Amino acid sequence: MNTETMTNRQASTSLIIGRFQPFHKGHLQVISKIAAECDQLIVGIGSAQYSHTLDNPFTAGERHAMISESLRDADINNIYLVPVVDINRYSTWVSHVVSMVPPFGIVYSNNPLTKRLFHEAGYEVRGAPMFNRSVYSGTKVREKMLHGNGWEELVPPAVVEIVQRIDGVGRLRELAGME
Repeated sequence: MNTETMTNRQASTSLIIGRFQPFHKGHLQVISKIAAECDQLIVGIGSAQYSHTLDNPFTAGERHAMISESLRDADINNIYLVPVVDINRYSTWVSHVVSMVPPFGIVYSNNPLTKRLFHEAGYEVRGAPMFNRSVYSGTKVREKMLHGNGWEELVPPAVVEIVQRIDGVGRLRELAGME
């Protein structure tokens, strides 16, 4: 895809993919900033096939609920949420993603492989803004969940409610062999 053939709608629609394990306030800030820069933002819920592991404790459906409820509470409405399953075949991964989501023209990512693959496929690729990365990371949130020290302050209120409703902390602790 080159820029000349891109429609205005595609050019004003962007894509960001993340695992969101779980969705935290840093993710909310990134999505808020990107959504303000485009007409539509597609949020790919990456590694959608994984759940119930230490690195990926939440299902795609649980992550969808975390994101959609948090964005609703933040009054961010120009979003499409799409689960994206990994195919572990980089030569066809971009075409796989393209087949799963609405048309887009710009990709936001800080992952070197994602950036390279979309660049090689002719997409405009931009770095995603980072917000207080030393505090907001899924790994840090999961560690705090495991040890019971203040994870709730790192995620939007809707995520706290969902994690409590599904006993996500209990799930994580069981997966870690702590219960």
